[in-house]
Amino acid sequence: MVTLVAALGAPAASAAESPSTVGGERLASTGIVVDAPGAEALPKIAAASWVLADLETGEVLAAKDPHGLHRPASILKILTALTVLPQLEPADPYTAQWEDANAEGSRVGLVPDATYTVHNLFEALFLVSGNDAARALANAAGGVRPTVQAMNRTAHDLGALDTTARNPSGLDAPGQFSSAYDMALLTRHAMARADFREYAGTIKSQFPGKMPRAGKVRKTFEIYTQDRLLLNYRGAIGVKTGWTTKARGTFVGAATRGGRTLVASIMRSDLDAWRESAALLSWGFRNAGSAKSVGTLDAVPAADAAGVEAVGPRDGSTTRATLGEAGKESGGLPWWAETLVVLLGVVVLLRARVLVLRRVRRSRARGGWDPAPQLRDLRRVTTAATAAPSPAPSATPRQRPRRGDGDDDVETSPAPTGTAS
Repeated sequence: MVTLVAALGAPAASAAESPSTVGGERLASTGIVVDAPGAEALPKIAAASWVLADLETGEVLAAKDPHGLHRPASILKILTALTVLPQLEPADPYTAQWEDANAEGSRVGLVPDATYTVHNLFEALFLVSGNDAARALANAAGGVRPTVQAMNRTAHDLGALDTTARNPSGLDAPGQFSSAYDMALLTRHAMARADFREYAGTIKSQFPGKMPRAGKVRKTFEIYTQDRLLLNYRGAIGVKTGWTTKARGTFVGAATRGGRTLVASIMRSDLDAWRESAALLSWGFRNAGSAKSVGTLDAVPAADAAGVEAVGPRDGSTTRATLGEAGKESGGLPWWAETLVVLLGVVVLLRARVLVLRRVRRSRARGGWDPAPQLRDLRRVTTAATAAPSPAPSATPRQRPRRGDGDDDVETSPAPTGTAS
């Protein structure tokens, strides 16, 4: 397998040509950008945005709206793994929480209070895209909110300025976006790690079931990859699938042929996103000699990233992201929601104060409000009640109340048993 660590430090030739747009000026385009004289035509790709790049050199060979903002779905787990892997050891144990096991969407089947290794959880994250495993890994790394904050710092430190994470799973969330460029860039850094490459290229594994009774052996069940590129494309080495109703199909695929490793990231496709990734990879391998670089995955260094413009949605609008602003991103409520909550709290308190004052005025007007009840009055009442003789017993025996007269002692027929059909 190709080692990619050394390649990350080698800047591509076009890096100097990107003073404002991450990856190079040509990547500011919202259309298709390619420079391949004499090469065959690009395949027809239905995805709204995509990037084809060399994973070793970082050269972008072709792209369509590379910085367009789209919902990432589960390919965001690439960033989750890239962030969490350095913090955890594969053999570390983790006890699943109720919130992990009941995560929304795809799940591997974590059982609350059952113990798993970090290695188990990473296999579940990649093979079956388990949202329960994503949450468990975030908790193992210190909590969901701190992990999401760390994900945003990681993305922006690497120059992935289009990316804002709101959760570790990739489930649709307000304000959670990324781009085809960012996902290719993050994949390049992630694939430089041997442990990430191993998980991304795993096809099947055994996953622990529920905890056994004392003296019994814990059973396992087989989990299988959802990455059809791994199963159907020669030379495939990963990486990650994604799908939600709002994001549609997303996919990042990588493969090695003839000593060259390419990556193709797909955003918002209504077709099989892995097939579109495969088509781009095949075009890249066939036309390697003709395709010239139109940009680079060697993003602006973190020290120089302040003020770099990240090209925004396909409608032509833009967003500006800086490393200073990125550090403020978190998995909590957006600022406008927090402001709304504070204002609502103030309104409730003011309304309560008005109601209290109104009630005090009414009580004073009736003469029935006394801010300091007199103890002597209470003693007089008590003494008078105690001195009064008890009433003589009634000669008429107390009758059992009839059904339906409102008495709480009414007997009722026993409730029916069984299940209604």
